[in-house]
Amino acid sequence: MKTLISLLVLALLTSSLSLAQQYQRLPADILLDRLKPASGKIRAVIDTDTYNEIDDQFAVVYALLAREKIELEAIYAAPYLNNRSTSPADGMEKSYEEILRLLEKLDMKPPGPVLKGSDSFLESYSAPIQSPAAEDLIRRAKSSAEPLYVLTLGAPTNVASAILMDPSIIHNIVIVWLGGKGLNWPFATEFNLMQDLLASKVMFDSGAPLIQLPTEPVTSHLLTSVAEIEVYLKGQGAIGDYLVEIFKGYNKGDPFGWSKVIWDIAVIAYIVNPGWFQTEIRHSPLLTDQFTYSVDHRRHFYRVATHLNRDRIFGDLFKRIHQHASK
Repeated sequence: MKTLISLLVLALLTSSLSLAQQYQRLPADILLDRLKPASGKIRAVIDTDTYNEIDDQFAVVYALLAREKIELEAIYAAPYLNNRSTSPADGMEKSYEEILRLLEKLDMKPPGPVLKGSDSFLESYSAPIQSPAAEDLIRRAKSSAEPLYVLTLGAPTNVASAILMDPSIIHNIVIVWLGGKGLNWPFATEFNLMQDLLASKVMFDSGAPLIQLPTEPVTSHLLTSVAEIEVYLKGQGAIGDYLVEIFKGYNKGDPFGWSKVIWDIAVIAYIVNPGWFQTEIRHSPLLTDQFTYSVDHRRHFYRVATHLNRDRIFGDLFKRIHQHASK
């Protein structure tokens, strides 16, 4: 029996390695250099399932108000499916509309194109989903020798599709992804990762420079409350009042003691100040069909966050919204 189990495990690892070997590879020194915290201003695009709940709205606003750190070139709408959508396509369309709504509330012109993404999740590695977002990502990634940061806030369908359409872009991008759970967590079951398992595997397998910001036990610290949101954002322009409105409207249950995690601001905060995070360089995990991580120390490196400073992150976001409202 032990021999049979060992053979099955070996088959699983071999299968995963075979998939990974189909991708191009970055030399280890270049990969490790790309995984260093960014210094100075970066080129970036945001890939966001903006209407999925309410945290993406805070993150998109954060990025738009951090122009000294982020040269935002485009925003892509990502698919999602939950009780706020009827299909992945509907979720993507609602996210697209929400991006435009945020820009209107900020009284801000788009920093670049706002583009629609995939209308479904990835079903086959041989059939990446064509979309304006994926096509634009490929073009922008290859337009400059300077790496393009892909700030990924949802199911990574658009990003994975672009990699599968043109695997060479791994030489031109750095992905910062809010997805999955910590490597020591029993399961990797997190909404972004679970929405599109195949696309999530591409994140870990492709060899693209990847910085993972897990939910538990890391970005789960980004809790805030109605009281805090009202104190710092109410009356702070149209965007401040809108964020208060959607935050208060999200809770349909018992208001006593209620707080909400605003996960996705972690992705922007990591670019604004990596010093607010503790991270480690690890071998990229093997994501199984059972939504668990397996370990193979022959695999390429990636960076994973293990802790963050909740107060510094929220404090910076609130201050930026105040500054914008006072202009």
